[in-house]
Amino acid sequence: MPTIDSKQRFSSRVADYVRYRPSYPAAILDPLREECGMTPASVVADVGSGTGLLARIFLDNGNLVYGVEPNAEMRAAGEQFLQRYSRFHSVDGSAEATMLQDASVDFVAAGQAFHWFDPEAARIEVARILRPEGAVAVVWNERRVETSAFLRAYEELLQKYSDDYAHVSAKYPEDRRMADFFAPGKFRERTFPNEQLFDFEGLRGRLLSSSYSPPADHPNHAPMLAGLRRIFDAHNKGGYVRFEYATHLYYGRLQAR
Repeated sequence: MPTIDSKQRFSSRVADYVRYRPSYPAAILDPLREECGMTPASVVADVGSGTGLLARIFLDNGNLVYGVEPNAEMRAAGEQFLQRYSRFHSVDGSAEATMLQDASVDFVAAGQAFHWFDPEAARIEVARILRPEGAVAVVWNERRVETSAFLRAYEELLQKYSDDYAHVSAKYPEDRRMADFFAPGKFRERTFPNEQLFDFEGLRGRLLSSSYSPPADHPNHAPMLAGLRRIFDAHNKGGYVRFEYATHLYYGRLQAR
């Protein structure tokens, strides 16, 4: 199977990503305030900032945010999405080379991007840009797959038609990967409920925003969309289906190795 540069996987999916990807609950800020000392004066680097969904949470808290994004199309979408925020600064950089100064930020955050990082190189870079007593927050929307007949059918659809769904899913953050990243220190985890309601066009856009969905020229593309239509027709209630998520927050301070 041909591989796609992880920094370019979303170039053709930006419009759907902007419109149909879930945001994050503002409640993720509570443990960062209570346990890591976050205030509106804290400076945040949102690494892999994409279209700005996570950055907006911090900007609404009053923070100065550097959105570090290597993909030009995603970065431009984030700049447009966050154009009303004077405290947002867009940076052409990556997790492994943020282009930020040494000891320049209080928090490094990553939302729905950590699994694309080179973990060792990213850890070195994060440690470089963090100020003393700075903290890291990794946020992830995990789509629930067993809480409804619709979500079970959607999961089966992905497994049937996506060539690399299993490969991408296997790299998602989980306790072992977080333990490796924060070692020798510890991390904490909190989980928050999150959801989206979709009509069929929204559901279609949500599917096509995923990096593992077959592109339009792939032989699985049309059968996948036909299957999506069947699932929607079978499971919608009043013209809508519900995506349920568990929003995971992994957070802590990095210790020197």
